[in-house]
Amino acid sequence: MKRRKLASITALAWLVLALLPLAAAGRPVLRVAYAGSMGALMGQGLGPAFERTHAATFQGTGQGSYALARLLAAKQLQADVFIAVTPGPIDVLRKAGLVASVVPIASTHMVVIYSPRSRFAPAFAAAAAGGQPWHAVLAQPGLRFGRSDPSIDPQGANVLFTLQLAARYYRQPQLVRRIAGDIINPRQIFTENSLLSRLEAGQIDATIGYASAAHSHHLPTLALPDAINLGNPAMRADWYAKAGIELPDGKALRAQPLVFYAAILKTARQPQLAQQFIAFIHGPRGQALLRQYGYAPATQGAS
Repeated sequence: MKRRKLASITALAWLVLALLPLAAAGRPVLRVAYAGSMGALMGQGLGPAFERTHAATFQGTGQGSYALARLLAAKQLQADVFIAVTPGPIDVLRKAGLVASVVPIASTHMVVIYSPRSRFAPAFAAAAAGGQPWHAVLAQPGLRFGRSDPSIDPQGANVLFTLQLAARYYRQPQLVRRIAGDIINPRQIFTENSLLSRLEAGQIDATIGYASAAHSHHLPTLALPDAINLGNPAMRADWYAKAGIELPDGKALRAQPLVFYAAILKTARQPQLAQQFIAFIHGPRGQALLRQYGYAPATQGAS
């Protein structure tokens, strides 16, 4: 009798497990392509919370925003919502006729992020306390500096803009060359998704990146002045616009304040669910998650 009961329970358990994929298959799927720096927020925060409150399945793809925009424009990637930092990647989709309206959802600013395992960690901590300048620490021989490719990732371009503005601000004309080298420097360039994990592991010593991403990964940072950190929209026209690069393909990029924008694609398979997701981000729970993961509200002056 006990064996028969145990067998029945086991069979029922297997039946439940077998039906779980079918139940999940009946849920609508929201596909979101987002800036790679938002990985922790999307994968651990907004995505799971939206699934719980909207009986939907969240599928996210995170990598450099320019790379994602080009894949979407070429119809090589399907998404309902696209979220990027700065207007540039959104403009790629505007030109392709794939988006009509865009809404700002959050903002951040640039900071120096360093590895707690780095032998230079004490020097960065001393710089944060008013010791030698942060850019002098980054220029020390043997320091392993990492950044992403500016041609596919806005964060990679923003590193260079930050260094250019710092060169002006501190009147150090060779600062960019000493720290970053060439615009495309293979020794420094890693994928956006791997940069912070490399910092955590101590494989690189430091980067310049988004304060929100550093907060999400619990990594130590060194603050930068507004004139350098790309976080103050009021400085856009008169100061940030002085920073710019020309990529090897001839495309010119200019510095922009660090605002995250969301757009619903015209090719969305779940347009109503996409609208609900953006409304969720702007709602109390979404805003609480943004704060929890280190994001600031969308700043005044966002375009």
